Amino acid sequence: MRRRIAVASAVAAVAAGIVVAPAAHAEGRGDIRVTRTVVNGGGNVIVGVKDVKRFTISMTVKDNSGVKKVSRVSAFNSANGYGPVDYLGSTCKKSNRTTSVCTATMQVDPAWIDSYGSGNKGWDANAVAGEWQVDATVQANDGDYWISDRVALFKVKRAASLTTDATPEPVRKGATLTVTGKLSRANWTDRKYHGFTKQVVKLQYKKAGGTYSTVRTATTDSKGNLRATVKASAAGSWRWAFAGTTTTMKVDSPGDAVTLK
Repeated sequence: MRRRIAVASAVAAVAAGIVVAPAAHAEGRGDIRVTRTVVNGGGNVIVGVKDVKRFTISMTVKDNSGVKKVSRVSAFNSANGYGPVDYLGSTCKKSNRTTSVCTATMQVDPAWIDSYGSGNKGWDANAVAGEWQVDATVQANDGDYWISDRVALFKVKRAASLTTDATPEPVRKGATLTVTGKLSRANWTDRKYHGFTKQVVKLQYKKAGGTYSTVRTATTDSKGNLRATVKASAAGSWRWAFAGTTTTMKVDSPGDAVTLK
């Protein structure tokens, strides 16, 4: 059965169409604590339009009697309380007498993001992207427990794609080379990729066996398209590189190798 993970106040806020950031707090009994938390191996959680994204939340938990279990883990957008994520369960591995590393498995299904709040007026599924927080409840062998908000902060970002096409190929030395491309990102409302407009993207070049360096920048148009012209001085590969935003992933296009006539 699907479990919708969010604190009660956040669920009520979403249902009422109110944007509320849950307040951070911690409460419980005894000395049990979460001392370290790593989400998705330290990387952003990137969600596209089709594939279910699974990720882990790894927590180091300590208590003088030893750790019994993690009884609750939730994750949601820390600004608005949206949390269309499933908690699939957790396991704990003992490191020593007092310490265990407990790993929770979570998943985000793009097919569920829009339906999560579709009954709310003005609902925008893409508002799910951004900074998320992790809350957890842990229990010790001696009955101690701890309910903690914000044991970690991490980013959930929309997947992006980027293309490059350099023409003509091959090109005469000194002639004009036109490099085009398109930057698109996942839209969770219709589960399709749409052009990402008004974004600054770097045009990069490298010689064979070298590394990419930035030649110039360009801004995507109303459909996410890119275009730049350069002088072809040597053979090599061209690509577009996008640094990403707080809600959209970083992406580099595959390189397009160009030879000289």
